[in-house]
Amino acid sequence: MFPQTIHLSTWLAILIVSLYAIMIIASVVVVLRENRNPIRAMAWVIALIFLPGVGLVFYLFFGRSLKGLHMISRHNKRKLMHDQTPRKSDINSQQLLPEHRSIVKLAHNLCRSPFSSNNEIEIFTDGKSKFDALKRDLENAKSSILLQYYIFLDDTLGNEIADILIRKAQEGVTVKVMYDHVGSFSANNRFFKRMNKGGVDTHPFFKVTFPQLANRINWRNHRKIAVIDCEIGYIGGMNIADRYLRGKNEGEVWRDTHFRVKGDIVESLLYSFAIDWNFLKKQTELPRSTYKASEGSGSAGVQLVTGGPTESWNNLTLVFLRAISSAKRTVLIQTPYFLPTDGLFAALQAAALAKVDVRIMMPEHTDSVLLHYASFSYVTQCLKAGIKVYLYEPGMLHAKTMIIDDEFVTAGSANFDFRSFENNFESNLLIYDAELNRKMRDIFFDDLKYCRKLNLSEWKKRPITQRLLESILRLVSPIL
Repeated sequence: MFPQTIHLSTWLAILIVSLYAIMIIASVVVVLRENRNPIRAMAWVIALIFLPGVGLVFYLFFGRSLKGLHMISRHNKRKLMHDQTPRKSDINSQQLLPEHRSIVKLAHNLCRSPFSSNNEIEIFTDGKSKFDALKRDLENAKSSILLQYYIFLDDTLGNEIADILIRKAQEGVTVKVMYDHVGSFSANNRFFKRMNKGGVDTHPFFKVTFPQLANRINWRNHRKIAVIDCEIGYIGGMNIADRYLRGKNEGEVWRDTHFRVKGDIVESLLYSFAIDWNFLKKQTELPRSTYKASEGSGSAGVQLVTGGPTESWNNLTLVFLRAISSAKRTVLIQTPYFLPTDGLFAALQAAALAKVDVRIMMPEHTDSVLLHYASFSYVTQCLKAGIKVYLYEPGMLHAKTMIIDDEFVTAGSANFDFRSFENNFESNLLIYDAELNRKMRDIFFDDLKYCRKLNLSEWKKRPITQRLLESILRLVSPIL
């Protein structure tokens, strides 16, 4: 016999449980409708059902997909395409290898990335040379400065750059700055207010506030792009912070890779900046390129490939997969974190088993303990397949490069990990040039002198506690 009345607290408990059950069921339905990788989808379903509260919170912050989300309106996209779309070269008239033509077409179809053949590229492998060059170019700017960095801190270097930007803005130069809100979270708000007050149009990307916390915290803009006077561009792995100059700890180096470019590829950097800026400002007031192809003094063939969580395809994953699959002799990778997708890991193993010389260089010590040990969880399978693994010992290896055979190089902001491939907004150059390839290979093999090569028999002797930690962290590596 049921009681005639039920206490209010009981009704409240029933209501809370019912609402939670509805949220769980709705979340599970969303996961299933997205047609994800079955293993990852099942992992989220299990977490939602068997980890009450915790599973739902983790899913809201890290599990949802932004694929198909339009960052800007179709009207603004058409206007940007009319005003800013970069020129392209006819690839049929270029002397490209067949496998490179395939990559060019793939990148173009994925993100409208045109191939240009008249580019000049300068390589930087340390912060001092890169920032000395950047500061000179900023000082010499005549019309416009566009900066986009994941990290822009209010330390010594950051204030030096800020002072230059304010001074140029007061001289009448158009200066616009984008920084990632989470990446630059430790910088004091007064730092950015000072730039805005000084005439620098400064804005955070995906600013994380309480109402939008779950909607924004997992998707970061990791790009590092500079465009000066629509003629000079920078792209690579270095952010604006002191550690990129002097390393994180006393006596340690910070080994990175960054490019200074001139040529038609600068128009692609400008277009990428314009898309992100339009998303922030809902407007398209940006300088238009007046660069003429005949002014270029270089001959490197280059494309810009961009990727992000709103793209219909995993652009970087597909380009990297196609490039690795085309390798005939060598695949040389430098990355601070090695957390490959299943497809990319299989492609690397297949290449090594087919007697392609596959080498992966990671730092001995990184700035993230969790990512460090998660990366180590792949080492045993790498060594068994014949992939050579090296640990860079002098300090932090932050370079993000892949060199294939004798003519292809890609480098930029993307790490070889899940977050860069699926959750971050990233940008890499695809370079089809034998001379640049040779320079990058020389740099790679010079770095090998400062590395410890891992041996399978010795690696198996590492402590059982480390193995257990690696295995646990590998399970959650897609959200690290």
